[in-house]
Amino acid sequence: MVITDVDRTLQDYDRDGYTIFRNVLDRDLISEASDHVAWLQARHPDRLGEDLATELVAGDPFWVRLVSDERLLDIAELFVGPDIALFASHYISKPPFSGMPVLWHQDGAYWPLEPMRVVTLWLAVDESTPENGCVRVIPGSHKEDLHALRQRDDIDNVLGSESAVTVDESQAADLVLAPGDVEVHHPNILHASNANTSPRRRCGLTIRYIPTSTRITSEQQPFVSALLLRGAPGVNVYQPFPTYVEGEHMPFAGADKWA
Repeated sequence: MVITDVDRTLQDYDRDGYTIFRNVLDRDLISEASDHVAWLQARHPDRLGEDLATELVAGDPFWVRLVSDERLLDIAELFVGPDIALFASHYISKPPFSGMPVLWHQDGAYWPLEPMRVVTLWLAVDESTPENGCVRVIPGSHKEDLHALRQRDDIDNVLGSESAVTVDESQAADLVLAPGDVEVHHPNILHASNANTSPRRRCGLTIRYIPTSTRITSEQQPFVSALLLRGAPGVNVYQPFPTYVEGEHMPFAGADKWA
C-alpha cells in the first residue's frame, strides 16, 4: 500500500477526528485474521467474540505479527511519529443476529496514558455495514474534552458504560468498511456501534498505537500488551516478542520466522 495525499488525510483527521484508508492489508492476511478469531474463540470458549482482548496479545505470535505489519505502522506513524509502541488491541466480533452494541463513548476516558497521545486503527476483518453493526462516529466531537463515564447495567453492552453526555445521533456518520480497510480515530471522538441484526458476522480489530514518549501509567509494568514496534523505546517497559511454538499457537504464513 502506498499512502497518497497525506496532507489531505491529516486535514480530514484534524477536522473530523477520523479518516479511512482503503485496501490496506491483502486478502490472504485478512483471511488469516478471520481464522485467528475462530482459533481464539475455540481456545477460549468462556469468552464472547466481543471479549478477545488485551491480555491475550503479547503471547500470541500471529497477533503480534499482525499489529506490527509495516503497512499499519506506516499509517500509525502519520499520527504519532516514528517511535511507535502498541498499547492495546482488541477484536470485537459480533455474531449474526446478535452481538452486543457498543454505547457512545470516548476511548481516552478508559486509558492510563499520559499525555493522551494515542491513535486507534480499526482494521476491518469482515465487511462492516449499518446492518451488521458498523462503527458510528460524531464528526468533530474529538474537539471536546473527555467526558465522565456512567455505568449502564440496564442493557447488555460491550463496555458496560458510556460517556455521560447526550448524543445527537442525527449527526452520526456510519463507517462502511470492506475487509482490509482501516479506519483511524482520535481518542476523544464520540463513537459507538449497534447490535448486529444481519446474518453476517461483523468483526474488527482495534489497535491502539502510542508514541514511545507517551507514558503508560498503569501500576503493572510492563503493561500486559505493551510492545515496542518501531524506533526508540522511550519511557515505557515492554513485553518481549513471543516465540512461535507449533501446536501451541495458530499456524500462519511466516510463522517459522517467529520460532
